[in-house]
Amino acid sequence: MKPSKDITRLIEIMAALREPETGCPWDIEQNFATIAPYTVEEAYEVSDAIERDDMVDLREELGDLLLQVVYHAQLAAEQGLFEFGDVVETITRKMVRRHPHVFGDAVARSARSAKGQWEKIKAEEKAERAALRAKLAGDACSPSGANGAERPRHLDGIPAAFPALTLALKVQKKAADTGFDWDRPEPILEKIDEELGEFAEAITAHDRDASEAELGDLLFSVVNLARFHEIDPELALRRCVRKFRDRFGFIEDQLETTNRSLHSASLDEMEALWVAAKRRSAPSPD
Repeated sequence: MKPSKDITRLIEIMAALREPETGCPWDIEQNFATIAPYTVEEAYEVSDAIERDDMVDLREELGDLLLQVVYHAQLAAEQGLFEFGDVVETITRKMVRRHPHVFGDAVARSARSAKGQWEKIKAEEKAERAALRAKLAGDACSPSGANGAERPRHLDGIPAAFPALTLALKVQKKAADTGFDWDRPEPILEKIDEELGEFAEAITAHDRDASEAELGDLLFSVVNLARFHEIDPELALRRCVRKFRDRFGFIEDQLETTNRSLHSASLDEMEALWVAAKRRSAPSPD
């Protein structure tokens, strides 16, 4: 088996890894659920490579992410659900359908992105997915809610697997589409103060469940403030963590110059080095 730029070779390699008699023991044991965490991890590593502007890493991480797609498609093929080609066909159909102003006839192209067209296309796709689910499950229920099927709700369709900050942001944006939203930032700041006070009360009462709930409310309110100011809270926190790691690394490096370790240094020593790290990273005056 030789490397190749042809996607077919990657599909063949994945099938070989899953071959019951001659494949890799670890790969043979995997299923959708056990592979899913790796899929999420690879997506984050792609994002990290982009943030670091490391194109060498990006090329490799995109390959790792592509492998995840091939892996899930192989698992599905083994169960007779769908194959990799079906995945490609589905996304190409979606792209063509969602861009009639690019791929449509002359009338569609001249109309470009007409108002309401996007939502109409998404509604059609949603109905098709519901029909396909019913077919795969052997369920003849109507997706519209007849025959006992549940009526879809406004916040349905937002995957719960998103990181919590991103999930909160997406849920808030979706709810805001209905007008359920703040019209100015001041009430959000008041809400944050209120939630912080309730969190402090729960901590004082040594109520762990209440503390967790109140902290969740506080974080949700902070996400609301970020959204109001068009700041991605996930990106903001990631940048903060990257800054913390850089400064903490500076502390470690400085201690190593005197043959000291982090564990041997006092808190006062580390605090002084932390201040030095902040000064080092501060922008220079004009």
